[in-house]
Amino acid sequence: MNLGILTWLILLPVAASFALLFFKRDRTTEIKVFAFIVTLLIFLLSLELFVNFSAAKSGMQFEQIHAWIPQFGINYHVGVDGISLFLVLLTTLLGPICVLCSWKQIEKRIKEFFIALLLLEAGVIGVFVSLDLIMFYIFWEAMLIPMYLLIGIWGGESRIYAAVKFFIYTMVGSLLMFVAILYLYSRTGTFDVQGMQWKLHLPFAVQCWLFLAFGLSFAIKVPLFPFHTWLPWAHTEAPTAGSVILAGVLLKMGVYGFLRFAIPFFPQAAQYFTPAIAVLAIIGIIYGALMSLAQDDLKKLIAYSSVSHLGYVMLGIFAFNVRGMEGGIYQMLNHGVSTGALFLLVGFIYERRHTREISEYGGIAKVIPVYAVIFMIVTLSSIGLPGTNGFIGEFLILLGAFEARNIYGILAASGVVLGAAYMLWLYQRIFFGKITNPKNEHLEDVNKREMAYLLPLLILIFVMGLMPNIFLSRTAKSVNDFLKNQAAYFQGINKP
Repeated sequence: MNLGILTWLILLPVAASFALLFFKRDRTTEIKVFAFIVTLLIFLLSLELFVNFSAAKSGMQFEQIHAWIPQFGINYHVGVDGISLFLVLLTTLLGPICVLCSWKQIEKRIKEFFIALLLLEAGVIGVFVSLDLIMFYIFWEAMLIPMYLLIGIWGGESRIYAAVKFFIYTMVGSLLMFVAILYLYSRTGTFDVQGMQWKLHLPFAVQCWLFLAFGLSFAIKVPLFPFHTWLPWAHTEAPTAGSVILAGVLLKMGVYGFLRFAIPFFPQAAQYFTPAIAVLAIIGIIYGALMSLAQDDLKKLIAYSSVSHLGYVMLGIFAFNVRGMEGGIYQMLNHGVSTGALFLLVGFIYERRHTREISEYGGIAKVIPVYAVIFMIVTLSSIGLPGTNGFIGEFLILLGAFEARNIYGILAASGVVLGAAYMLWLYQRIFFGKITNPKNEHLEDVNKREMAYLLPLLILIFVMGLMPNIFLSRTAKSVNDFLKNQAAYFQGINKP
């Protein structure tokens, strides 16, 4: 039986986590090496998706469908298109990076940590490739458990509060989505995502309620203002690997949910709620930036910057034009690369000083110059300097926002200025001036292991900034088809 590459990408981390159960606890080096080899193998295997993906082909690729519970119309159905392709690749790339960054940081229950990390990777990949609603929901809920454990066991002092808040917020929204899924099944008799889209002919009022049920779950995950309050706690208390996965791919699951389910299933409701979502996105952009300016904790500053960056993504998606939507998808990838790198850099300095207080640093560029250069590159990427990945995404989103409504573009552009302000001010306080704390006089600069996990992200920053068409060419067909389907729906309901 040919399992297919997508099935292997799900099964391998699950099988590896099961195999880790048979490792002795005191064989920590073997556990780490095994986890790294498996995650690296998964990433290398996933590159087949990139190489063999056809940019000119419509619909899903690498698709597989098998009957699972046929009496209820539940199938094992997986596939990727231009919207999900790079989200899967980003997930597999961050796997070995998270293993390497945890090499020294995780000192207790090492075996259990890597089991949770592998299961989390499998769950996230499952979310991005599922084309059956029940299968999607199972993966959506399953990935909560390892993330909850990563925060609750290996997190900071307030880890229990942060883990419970993360779990409750996500769980409440998910239950409403599950009720909506069951209602859709009662109307269509199928859980198949592609089949359901064309069978749905729902009244406007029903669309609105169902859009809100799905949308709340996805808005919490984004997180869209004002559903963001769990995020700073989760980011601050999570171990570095947890923060990287959370920023890199977990937040993208919410945006992906809007693109794959909420908008295509309920297009009238999506159009109706677009002004409200655009306003919340713009508030999130400005609010997140202002809150970042006010932080004295490195991780909290980057966490609030995520609220701002994901506001741009949502604004681009709900501009409902090619530039905005392509920019939103591209910015999802940019955020995963740049913000993931920022959390890795915070983990680097935390391992040496065991504090994230900005006031504890100052003038350390003299002591760790390589680290200072890398931090500067990632900072410039985060604020969207031309030539880096951040510029392309923000540029396309702002073009799409102006195309939708001028006021959206004008207000969103203010976030660019604020973003530069809080990131450059952060850099100045940490790296420039005199060394204000004697503890910083003998810091160790970047070692080979740390360079190994930072280098791929640094390369991506410039590749995505200088050669964006490598990525945009593979998303363009899916974006155009998405918008054409939306337009066809409204043309159909407006026919006499």
